[in-house]
Amino acid sequence: MNRTGLIIALMLALIVGLLFGIHPELDLKLAAWFYDSSSRTFPLKLNTLAAIARDGAMWIAWGLALPALVALLVKLARPDRPLLMSGRAVVFLLVTLFLSAGLLTNFTFKSYWGRPRPVVVTQFNGDQPFVPWWDPRGRCERNCSFFSGEGATAFWTFAPAALAPPAWRPLAYAAATLFGVTTSLLRMAFGGHFFTDVAAAGLVTFLVVWLAHGFIYRWPSTRLSDAGIDAALTRLAWPVYRATQRWRGRDIGEKPSV
Repeated sequence: MNRTGLIIALMLALIVGLLFGIHPELDLKLAAWFYDSSSRTFPLKLNTLAAIARDGAMWIAWGLALPALVALLVKLARPDRPLLMSGRAVVFLLVTLFLSAGLLTNFTFKSYWGRPRPVVVTQFNGDQPFVPWWDPRGRCERNCSFFSGEGATAFWTFAPAALAPPAWRPLAYAAATLFGVTTSLLRMAFGGHFFTDVAAAGLVTFLVVWLAHGFIYRWPSTRLSDAGIDAALTRLAWPVYRATQRWRGRDIGEKPSV
């Protein structure tokens, strides 16, 4: 998560944004690689193994987030005990996943950016006109194409890669990139997204992860500590925990000094 990675991501965003903004037909040409004109469909979306791979990719991503989620839930249930893993890792993993694959994708862009998916545009036997990536005025009303939620979830694996031991980190970044690209290609092959949808997912997710990593780990004015996060969660969960214990006939007193 250094400046070199940020510069590369911003340059890619500029190149892709301008190129596909000036020549939006490129999105259609790339989508056509996966379309069979004789059957008038995207054949891979009917392939069982491809569907299993698609579902498996999401299970892998959520599996990487599971330890952080379990650690948080256990801490909220038992605030008298320390977190099961690094507090900063818990916050970093869950916040970046929520922002990239949840808030920005599904609750913001996909809900208000009416770009139709490839499978429903007229060029691929659909009934809606194609619109370029920058145009939110498409006829899609919900769960639209821009940008890809599954692509964002797959590229979120940059977050756990950033926490890998330094010696393994380059390999972890390479694996996260390959995982995100492969998952994104599957979404394109199913007719679910255009290239710019998955490209935006990867670039936005990388930016979220880069900023969150800087905020939590790198920048002296904002970086957090494991002890501080553990203490904050203890304070947050203690009133409910104490009330529960009193209901069971055990007064545990005020929250511990943390």
